[in-house]
Amino acid sequence: MSRYITEHIRSDLKKKMVFIGGPRQAGKTTLAKGLLSEYANGTYLNWDREFDKKTIRNEGWDERSKLVVFDEIHKYKLWKNWIKGIYDTHYETQKFIVTGSARLDVYRRGGDSLLGRYHYWRLHPFSLHEIPKGLSPSEMMDRLMRVGGFPEPLLENSERFARRWRQERADRILRDDVRDLEGLKDIQRLSLLLDLLRDRVGKPVVYSNLAEDLQTTSPTIAKWIEVLERMYVIFIVRPYSTNLPRALQKPPKIYFYDNADVNDDIGMRFENLVATHLIKQLHFLRDRDGYQYELSYVRDKEKREVDFVILKDKRPLTLIEAKWSDASVSPALLYFANKLKPKSCLQIVGELKKDFKKAGVLVSHPTRSLTSLEEFK
Repeated sequence: MSRYITEHIRSDLKKKMVFIGGPRQAGKTTLAKGLLSEYANGTYLNWDREFDKKTIRNEGWDERSKLVVFDEIHKYKLWKNWIKGIYDTHYETQKFIVTGSARLDVYRRGGDSLLGRYHYWRLHPFSLHEIPKGLSPSEMMDRLMRVGGFPEPLLENSERFARRWRQERADRILRDDVRDLEGLKDIQRLSLLLDLLRDRVGKPVVYSNLAEDLQTTSPTIAKWIEVLERMYVIFIVRPYSTNLPRALQKPPKIYFYDNADVNDDIGMRFENLVATHLIKQLHFLRDRDGYQYELSYVRDKEKREVDFVILKDKRPLTLIEAKWSDASVSPALLYFANKLKPKSCLQIVGELKKDFKKAGVLVSHPTRSLTSLEEFK
């Protein structure tokens, strides 16, 4: 199955290695194996398999392979220098894809030994930007709200299957990624933290309150949340401010990459759905074009608030408000539109029948406004 970044990876492979990161079970391995079929004698090697591990260490794969995929290679302590040597030796005759969990993303930032040798892409779950064949936009919307956008539960379309899949995925992340790779041992309280965060989606998260609930310290909560973000379980949306120290002091909001992992409050889950679409769009644009896109929210002392502001190179580009049923234009959206002068303003409404525009704000249904990965007009 071709994905939204497949063609870009195909193009980038002509010049450099390609690294593919992103949430666990979003389809990275499937994507890479699909590309293998396009090359003569393609080779797939997974560090988690003992035989493959030996082949990797001994560089024992077929020299005739035009494309070699290394999966989970980030678990090899010396992987960065090792892959640098492999690429420098074989780049004229072989192409390489490196895939892995969020840990791959962490390691790629840790030093510049691979600088200039790879392009990095993040693969997200399915969304309204990327609907599998056979599904209408309205059917896709329904599934995203009920079972989420990860390939297995989305295609199975069973809430029971999705719950079981989600539990197994969470166990693997906490056991394999967080405990074994990050070295965190207090898995039980980390799991409780996730439960608390599921109830706080779309709300400013005060670390001291979480610390009190879990009988620990605010710095510990900050560390745990940072780990969960690195593992692509959650993503953080920070408040927008032209004053960086002031912005860092304000509480962030937290959203889940798996939309169905959010508690059943429909407004909360819908806001999370909008957030996942926006972060997917911005990661795509950043990986493709190199601009510094960020997702923030805006709130002032009078408690006027807009759910999301898209920043491009630190400047407000688009203001977005998410509402499940309220189609009346948010006064806060109008206020900040006048104050920040963004390129566009959008209110996305889950139960809207017909799109309309009022005072420069487009009020639109997600199946019409969240279908493109390009910038909002």
